[in-house]
Amino acid sequence: MRVLVIEDDAGLRGQLTEALKRAGFTVDAAQDGDEGLYFGREFDYDAAVVDLGLPKRDGIAVIQTLRGEKRGFPILILTARVRWQDKVTGLEAGADDYLTKPFHMEELLARLNALMRRASGHASPVIQTGPLSLDTLGKQVRMHDEPVELTAFEYRVIEYLVMNAARVVSKTELTDHLYEQDYDRDSNVIEVFIGRLRKKLDPDGRLNPIRTVRGQGYRFVLEPQS
Repeated sequence: MRVLVIEDDAGLRGQLTEALKRAGFTVDAAQDGDEGLYFGREFDYDAAVVDLGLPKRDGIAVIQTLRGEKRGFPILILTARVRWQDKVTGLEAGADDYLTKPFHMEELLARLNALMRRASGHASPVIQTGPLSLDTLGKQVRMHDEPVELTAFEYRVIEYLVMNAARVVSKTELTDHLYEQDYDRDSNVIEVFIGRLRKKLDPDGRLNPIRTVRGQGYRFVLEPQS
C-alpha cells in the first residue's frame, strides 16, 4: 500500500516516513504544499497524511484541489491548530479524519489503516474471505485457520490484492503501489511473487485464489464466508 506524506517539519517528516515503512507501507514524502500536490496528481495513492500548516500552499488548498480533481484516496489531516473550526474546515475540504499534534505514532497508524480498510469496503481489521483470513494490523495471513509464512513483500502483494478484490489489478498498478519511486522496477518480479503466493496459499492447486486475467493482470477471487 502506498502512502503520501506532506509535512514541512523535516524531523517529523522523517519519523513518519520511517514509521510507515516499518509498518509495511511504500512512502513518498513532500516538504511543502506544491510538492505534495504534484505527487498527489502524478501518482495513485492508497492514503495521504497532510499537515495543514504547509509553506507555499496550505494543506486545505492541497486537499480542496485534489478532491476537485477527483482524487479519492483517504486523507488524514495533521494539525497543530487547536480550534475546532480548523478541524471542521479540513473535513469539509474533503479530508476523512484528523490528528492533533503531538500524537502517538501508533494512533496515526491505526487511523490510517482504518481509513484504507473502509475505502476498500472493510470495517474490521481482520478480513475474512473464504478460507483466507488477513490481519491488516498484525500483517498475518491464515488459510483454513493455519498460519501462512510470508515474507514482508509477499504479504504486501496479497494484502493489496485482497483489498482490491472487486477488480482486476494490473502488474503496473501492483508495481506502483509496492515499490519506491526510484526502485528498479521489473514486472517479472511481480510474476515471481504471485507464483510463490499461489504455492503458499493453495499448495494443492484446487482453489486458485489468484487468477490471471490474460492481458490485464490479476484478480483475487475467493468467495467471502456467509
